[in-house]
Amino acid sequence: MQDVIDNLDAWREQGEQIAIATVVETWGSSPRPAGAKMAVTLGERVAGSVSAGCVEGAVIQESQAVIRSGAPRLLTYGVADETAWEVGLACGGTIKVWVEPFSDYDAVYETLKACLRSRTPCVVVDPLEGPPEALNRKLILNPEGPLAGDLDLGGQQQALIAGALEQLARGKSGSFRLDAHTLLFADVHLPNPRLIVVGAVHIAEILVPMAGLAGFDTVVIDPRGAFATAERFPGAGELVKAWPHKVLPEYGLDVSTFLVLLTHDPKIDDPALKVALPSGARYVGALGSKRTNQRRIERLLADGVSEAELARLHAPIGLPLGGRSPAEIAVSILAEIVQAKNTPNT
Repeated sequence: MQDVIDNLDAWREQGEQIAIATVVETWGSSPRPAGAKMAVTLGERVAGSVSAGCVEGAVIQESQAVIRSGAPRLLTYGVADETAWEVGLACGGTIKVWVEPFSDYDAVYETLKACLRSRTPCVVVDPLEGPPEALNRKLILNPEGPLAGDLDLGGQQQALIAGALEQLARGKSGSFRLDAHTLLFADVHLPNPRLIVVGAVHIAEILVPMAGLAGFDTVVIDPRGAFATAERFPGAGELVKAWPHKVLPEYGLDVSTFLVLLTHDPKIDDPALKVALPSGARYVGALGSKRTNQRRIERLLADGVSEAELARLHAPIGLPLGGRSPAEIAVSILAEIVQAKNTPNT
């Protein structure tokens, strides 16, 4: 959803009629996961993707038909379907795409945006099959309960909530049945992965925009004013001039947080590591050679950091790609972070 929100808000202000297409089920080598979205206007303005290009043309046409009729549609494309071959999905994958008018759930949409801004996990429930009067309704909820929307399915509210929260706990969007006639899609929205960079150095100047393109929210922290400047980091989500160990606890270092330390200065990096290593951060990495890292480990052990905590440290940082330039090192760091993000229980 993050990749279409800006367009949606702009189009709404301009009075555009909009449809939202969402991947709700995949098999085989489908290029986009459940939950992937594409927004389409009646004038063929497009944002997002449901197939990385394979079926976009057909979905755009269907979206415009949905805008005109006001009736949602569930579409299926796969190699066994002649239509799929016509639109180019000939790579062994199949997808189901739910297309609906974007007009009837402002309260749910505004609540969803608030959750995304506050990094609060939530799930939006959307009926794909069921009573006709329910098909244009939604409900957004989190573990504390419903937040907005109205989805009444004849006394099955508790089963609906339980199914949606189970999907949220898995961390992936997906469909589930309440009964033989009612199929629901649980559209899970987790916080964007966040990359916190300690040290506004040359490598960071390259790493931060790359991470932004890869979908990370970015934070750069450095107490040195000459380094942490907007001119050097125009695309950073946040630029913080402070001692890292003092501000890191404010960020709630959780499973969606990836932390890299690049200053090569023990006065800055070591106190930050003492905060980061015991935290719930998904990844903690530090720049430096094997010899530098061994000295770092000795200092931290002497300062009370446990061996179990130090075992979490990725150092020397980055995948061993053999690069030596700042750009190559930035690539190796981001590669290791992406690997950690996509590896369970890392």
